Amino acid sequence: MFYPQEMTQIQLIIPENDLLPLTKELADQGIFHQIDSSALPAEMGSKLSAHNSWGETALSYFSSERRIMGIMQSMGVEEGMPSLTTSASLFEFDKSNPIVDELDQEVKQLQEQIAGEQKQLDQLQNIVSQLEPISDLDLDIRTIRSPGFIYTLIGVIPPANIDRLQTSLEHIPFVFDTLRQDEQKAVVLLACQKANADILDRAARSAYLNALHLPDTYQGTPAEIILSLQNGIQGLHDLIGDQKNILIRKGEQNSKQLQSLLWQVRRSRILVEAIARFGRFSYTYLITGWVPSRAVSDFVAGIKKVSPAILMEAFPFKRGNRKEDVPVILQNPKPLRPFQQLVTTYGQPRYEEMDPTFLLAITFPFLFGAMFGDAGHGALLALLGLLLSSRKVKALRSMANFGGIITFCGISAIVFGFFYGNIFGFEDILRPLLFRPSNSILTTMMIAVGAGAVLLSAGFIVSIVNALAAKDMGRLLFDPHGLAGVVLYWSLIGLATEALTKNNLLPPVVLGLLAAMAAISVMFSETFKRLIERHRPLIEGDLFSYLAGSFFELFELLISLLSNSVSYVRVAAFAVAHAGLSAVILILAALISPSHGVGFWIVVAFGNLFIIGFEGMIVGIQTMRLEYYELFSKFFSGGGMEYEPLTLQPKIEK
Repeated sequence: MFYPQEMTQIQLIIPENDLLPLTKELADQGIFHQIDSSALPAEMGSKLSAHNSWGETALSYFSSERRIMGIMQSMGVEEGMPSLTTSASLFEFDKSNPIVDELDQEVKQLQEQIAGEQKQLDQLQNIVSQLEPISDLDLDIRTIRSPGFIYTLIGVIPPANIDRLQTSLEHIPFVFDTLRQDEQKAVVLLACQKANADILDRAARSAYLNALHLPDTYQGTPAEIILSLQNGIQGLHDLIGDQKNILIRKGEQNSKQLQSLLWQVRRSRILVEAIARFGRFSYTYLITGWVPSRAVSDFVAGIKKVSPAILMEAFPFKRGNRKEDVPVILQNPKPLRPFQQLVTTYGQPRYEEMDPTFLLAITFPFLFGAMFGDAGHGALLALLGLLLSSRKVKALRSMANFGGIITFCGISAIVFGFFYGNIFGFEDILRPLLFRPSNSILTTMMIAVGAGAVLLSAGFIVSIVNALAAKDMGRLLFDPHGLAGVVLYWSLIGLATEALTKNNLLPPVVLGLLAAMAAISVMFSETFKRLIERHRPLIEGDLFSYLAGSFFELFELLISLLSNSVSYVRVAAFAVAHAGLSAVILILAALISPSHGVGFWIVVAFGNLFIIGFEGMIVGIQTMRLEYYELFSKFFSGGGMEYEPLTLQPKIEK
């Protein structure tokens, strides 16, 4: 659980005749993480043949798959699930072409008809939208059409732009009439000589006049035209709906056949894409990949059943060998999977790194609860988390992955609510098991900083354990987050504690000496690492630049340690702010209803919902920040390779 599963690298050399059944077996087992032959070492890759026609075949299957999916989407047909098959043969294109061609042609015809009718519908709706602002005018549209030498324009303009429009037209003869005006818009009529039509149009556009442009076939008042258009719009809506229903019915009639075709083509595409990534010799193929170490024996047994002629080598990969990327399988129990998702959002752990999911599952709810300590609010959050996790509410299913985190955070908030004596903002119902943050601000701050020091120390310890697992002695001894860094941090904490409390955990001279030795180790860590690893030269560049750079790196580390520790003061600040915000809600409720009537409880209810939603979100963000930027930065580098086994089964969305 603390480290990714151990992996074994597998190399297979198979005869060409066994290529397809062996690939089918690899996909059926669903545990083989394939390595592309192009990523193999140069000494091995140079022996492979450059010609591999399987890539072109994979493109053909991909094109056919996309075509079938397009038809299914047009007909509203779901992809469905693949049927189990023992056949290792590839799908033949000739079997699907007649069916796909016929359905594709029918779908295209219907879609073209729908597109044409939709275009007509859009045009009619556009004309209605132009007429609606003047729908109450008792004016025949024919009277404003430009007769003879007169150009007429009617439209809607912001009232503030009327003067600007008239000013723009002062140098030409024109007629301007305001047909209707309110605070938002004005309907105006403009007329001028046809020779000046371009000038009128430019002036109208610059004044943001939305001009009415109607085909000559429309006659009558705006209201009469709108009524006739609405009848046409309704007819087009009905026609488009009928054609879409035809598509759906065709989809229902052909759904099973299309789903079967899709998965046969997709299955063949997956197999061919895998083969295209194999390395090819003259008459054999080289397959390289990774398998979980605990599954190697079953993997080998399945491979041998396909062909005894297959040559295989297995290389168990020990932690500490960082010369090659190893796919990572995180092995956390189901309740911790939501926190695992938070970890992978930050970065995929490397093979030699400890998986921080377990640490995050402890510290994240702890920090959240400490900042959001309220038994009532926590109970509602826990219930919300359980509801999300159940996936019973369809509209909330997209947030189901957050359900477990919210549940744990809610439980933690309940616990801290009893510690603080706080339930739904009321502090006179429960007796605090510890203290009330609002009454003990300094104590709360000191405890928060102390808890932060403990968490940061845990981060240092994990970093040291990772260095041990990676067998990186230089990083273990001299890294800012290794033994030298943790000794420096603890020594500085000891000196600060002695200065503030006058309690000598160790003599100040001893603490100062430890801090100085650790600081020197960190300052010259790169030199010491090179010395241990027998790399030369020990110092790169000139001595002065090296010393200056080392000094500023040490100074930056000291500032970082201080800021990281002080950053946990925000835990105390939010604990106090939570109590203060709850108190404000109660004061507002008392002002509205001093007798604690219905109004009082309405304000309390909505106020508490606001706190849970708004403050809960902010506290969650702050908790994530403390985890990512203060804790993870001590030991977690990320950048690992995600384990993606070859499989014919549909991948589950994350």
